[in-house]
Amino acid sequence: MLRAIATTVVCLLGSMLASGQARPEQKPPMAEQVHKNIQVLKGIPEDEFMATMGFFSASLGENCTYCHVADSGGSWEKYADDNDHKKTARAMIGMMNVINKNFFGGRRVVTCYSCHRGGERPEVTPSIAELYGPPPTREPDQIVDGPAKGPSADQILDKYIQALGGTQRLESLTSFAAKGTSQGYADEKQPLEIFAKAPAQLTTIVHTPGGDSTTTYDGRAAWIAAPPTDRPVTILDLTGGDLDGAKLDAALAFPTRIKQALTHWHVGYPSTIEDRSVQLVQGTSDGRYPVNLYFDSQSGLLVRQVRYADSPVGLSPTQVDYADYREVAGVKMPFRWTVSWLDGRSTIELSEVQPNAPIDAAKFARPAAALRPAAR
Repeated sequence: MLRAIATTVVCLLGSMLASGQARPEQKPPMAEQVHKNIQVLKGIPEDEFMATMGFFSASLGENCTYCHVADSGGSWEKYADDNDHKKTARAMIGMMNVINKNFFGGRRVVTCYSCHRGGERPEVTPSIAELYGPPPTREPDQIVDGPAKGPSADQILDKYIQALGGTQRLESLTSFAAKGTSQGYADEKQPLEIFAKAPAQLTTIVHTPGGDSTTTYDGRAAWIAAPPTDRPVTILDLTGGDLDGAKLDAALAFPTRIKQALTHWHVGYPSTIEDRSVQLVQGTSDGRYPVNLYFDSQSGLLVRQVRYADSPVGLSPTQVDYADYREVAGVKMPFRWTVSWLDGRSTIELSEVQPNAPIDAAKFARPAAALRPAAR
């Protein structure tokens, strides 16, 4: 799972807005087509299935081998083996569905996290320390109306564009090629390359010891290509919330279109991030769940993005923190960003960016099926 972190992070970052040429539609594989012994999570795409596994991991505060057999870490086939924990998990999913159906009209109100909250077993006794301690900060997962007075969403977004260099300079940046590193949680840094072309194409390659992990977005579709040791599907089509997140990342890569990337813009309540005053602006890509954008109140630069992808058991949040803005061809770009999701965290650091670089169109084609291990 840890070795797959770099690939997943690139998926979250390497995405662009809609464009590209027409081509035959590819149907993503369903979970039961990829994995054996799927019993209660049938009929969902593979990327959504893997996000569901991350939701379980975060809810219980455990890694993959807690529910799977110990030697599953070295064999995708072993993940299909049954044990008591997997049988209990299936029963818990059934219980959750019954509660939501019978008591909440089918709305998903109760999830695994509702009871477990990061623990193997739900707590049954109130904690005095938690009761009288400072309340934890909760990320809003619904659109909320902020203060009646203050800057509007348009004004905050306009300030952001100006802080980056202004519309004219941003539109003059039509492509870039970058090099740097990607470091997953508890992993070593791996070399990374990024190729981007406005308005809607981006490819990111992480050179891992086991082979290259490539994420490509051509403006309409996105794929992850990874060695079979990292993923059970070597070329995976992104769907649902992952694809929505890809479009949003595209808007932030070429941000003059940010206002068109989301709808129903709202200003949330101001808060702080690492002692910095920030302004929250919310929009939505699917009309159901918000995207939370936090802008530095002083500089106007984007410091954090939080978005949600749906799964059968609950919402899966992704948080991206941006830092180390530097000027490239008159435009400010973050040279470091940290992506956190339910079962991993990774940091991207750029060492060089070549603006308006000529990029071969083949860089944005669907990744090749066969991946050769990188030279060591």
